[in-house]
Amino acid sequence: MEKANEMSPRSSLKSIMKKKSSNSRSGQEAKKNLQFVGVNGGYETTSSEDSSSSEEFCNADGEKAEAPTTAQDEGNDQTDMLPLSQDKLNEEEPVEVPDPNVSDTQQNVQRYTVGETFRRDCQILSSRLAELQDTSDNSLRQTLYTVCQEWFRVSSQKSSSPNLVAAYLEEIRSISPQLLHMVVNIADENGNTALHYSVSHSNFGIVKILLETGVCDVDHQNKAGYTPVMLTPLASAESDEDMEVVLELLSSGNVNLSATQGGQTALMLGVSHGRSDMVKVLLNCGADVNLRDKDGESALMIACQLGNMEMVKLLVARPECDLELTDEAGNSALSLVLDSAHTEIAEFLQAHTGLRRACPSTEMEKEASL
Repeated sequence: MEKANEMSPRSSLKSIMKKKSSNSRSGQEAKKNLQFVGVNGGYETTSSEDSSSSEEFCNADGEKAEAPTTAQDEGNDQTDMLPLSQDKLNEEEPVEVPDPNVSDTQQNVQRYTVGETFRRDCQILSSRLAELQDTSDNSLRQTLYTVCQEWFRVSSQKSSSPNLVAAYLEEIRSISPQLLHMVVNIADENGNTALHYSVSHSNFGIVKILLETGVCDVDHQNKAGYTPVMLTPLASAESDEDMEVVLELLSSGNVNLSATQGGQTALMLGVSHGRSDMVKVLLNCGADVNLRDKDGESALMIACQLGNMEMVKLLVARPECDLELTDEAGNSALSLVLDSAHTEIAEFLQAHTGLRRACPSTEMEKEASL
């Protein structure tokens, strides 16, 4: 299915977007520092548990519809926004199947099995995929809703297991490659897919597995216009293996898409959160240093307002970085810091602006060699 179905998981999972990066300087207040609470990309001020209810979901056309009512749902309003508890899903819990005749690595893959109910529901959906876009069959809608809930429960929590996700994906693939495409890219009521959540939780083991399916839409924008690629600068890659997955994700998607809410790009998010490691990777993956948000501000302007000299140097070192871009108010990066306490940055920009004007080709070559 070309269009990802939008469904609602029972929980609205939190992301790391609310946290300040450990690399950010203390005392800095970024004008563009997004105060995200949920992975939905919104400028929220309340907890994600206070947001949307799981009793609403979007059908295959993207229109909101009432979720099919089940006996379990009735009289349970207080738990609708909480993660499904394990005791409610015991019948779907994977069963460990240790085998002394196989290696530990093989056991890690083989130890999980998928519940019969989920398998049966997937087979039903696979046989009726063509109907899902505009079905009015309440039974089919309930089946789709149940599969969606289980998929988000398994794949999109901070504690989700890569091995379990792999087992589910293998089961779905064995039923139907078309169903695999649909499930991997299915979105909740905020437009977030399992990839959005996995990146937000820095669960790169699952990110890798999702990418390996070959059907993952890495440029799927949620309701606020944020893609998994755009959330990458806010994640924490703690190992070389994590960074390899980051590179694979960024190379697979468009690093220059802008969010609909404020026009921010992945590079701007990385700069505003002080993530110099991610900014370097983004620049090497083709991030456009001169793109501007809806206020006309570039990544360099954001770095200047933060007083982050390290970030300013990273950006100015790019030969293509335009030091004289202006925002909607007519301010350049230099004018934003001239009358501020960031005198070191002001002097640095003045020197480089003067050099570029006096001898643009030499200055460009010098910066390109850095």
